[in-house]
Amino acid sequence: MVVLAKGELEQIALPAVHRAAPPLADVPEVDLAAAWSGGAEGRAAAARAVAAACEEHGFFKVTGHGVPVELLVRVEAAAAAFFGLQQREKEAAMSAASPGSPFGYASKRIGNNGDLGWVEYLLLGVTAAGASTGDRSADAPFDLLNEYTVAVRRMACSVLELMAEGLGMAESDAFARLVLHEDSDSMLRVNHYPPRPEQKQLHAGAGGNGRVTGFGEHTDPQIISVLRSNATSGLEIALRDGSWVSVPPDQSSFFVNVGDALQVLTNGRFRSVRHRVMVNSIRSRVSVIFFGGPPPRETLAPLPELVGEGGRRRYREFTWREYKASAYRTKLAENRLCHFETTS
Repeated sequence: MVVLAKGELEQIALPAVHRAAPPLADVPEVDLAAAWSGGAEGRAAAARAVAAACEEHGFFKVTGHGVPVELLVRVEAAAAAFFGLQQREKEAAMSAASPGSPFGYASKRIGNNGDLGWVEYLLLGVTAAGASTGDRSADAPFDLLNEYTVAVRRMACSVLELMAEGLGMAESDAFARLVLHEDSDSMLRVNHYPPRPEQKQLHAGAGGNGRVTGFGEHTDPQIISVLRSNATSGLEIALRDGSWVSVPPDQSSFFVNVGDALQVLTNGRFRSVRHRVMVNSIRSRVSVIFFGGPPPRETLAPLPELVGEGGRRRYREFTWREYKASAYRTKLAENRLCHFETTS
């Protein structure tokens, strides 16, 4: 069991949510193996299913993904071993690449704008070769994340191709090539949500309701997010009507989120999903998320073939660097895209 330092815990008022979310009755599911082996008909059916899930929820589950189970087991074990270290060992092993860099190890404080959560995490930059933090101890147990990153990025790009095909686009790699670009601004995050605090601490810091926020509600800025977690629950998504539902854990599958950048590229046809993680279990939750982003200088705007002749563009043109800088100045729960919407 991993427990955060008591002294640090006492300094933080834990954010809380007052009501438990009901389970999502029917999680959209796409079987990539069927898409790959089912010929043109099977691929077309998978593309339609992906597009429908992105339009309805901005979220779906991927099975038949082809990422080796043995690799998933090794990554989960390595993450558990790292987060089981003493606090000073974690901080020393995964120091940030440079002053002010977002990469490396952090706990409880999410970003620079006051957001807090019952979480500790590693944030790694992703290059064309794999995951990297810059300065890193040779003893850090995450070299295998390169192998993981390559496998998951390949799978993510297959999903992005299905998205393009589901939209009827002429070029199936219209989204995937941005993530595959040698300058792609992608990241890998390994989150650890320790078992919830003692009840007396819950009452003091979370209003006594027994539900603690691990990671507050937000959308992901990038094009696509691909998540895998252990068998502990906690992930919740917001439906179109604003209600929240919990996602049953499935450690054999991956969950895909539409990001803000993809919402812009599709002119709002695909929606970036608002989601959060709640800590309401006596078990640790570990998740690994690949965030596929475009190159910093890439211009983002609704793609012409998704606007149509005479159609209205919902978003103005801007670069990924511009959007990321704007997004990282805001708090998690803010609507980041509203600053880039057109007025006519």
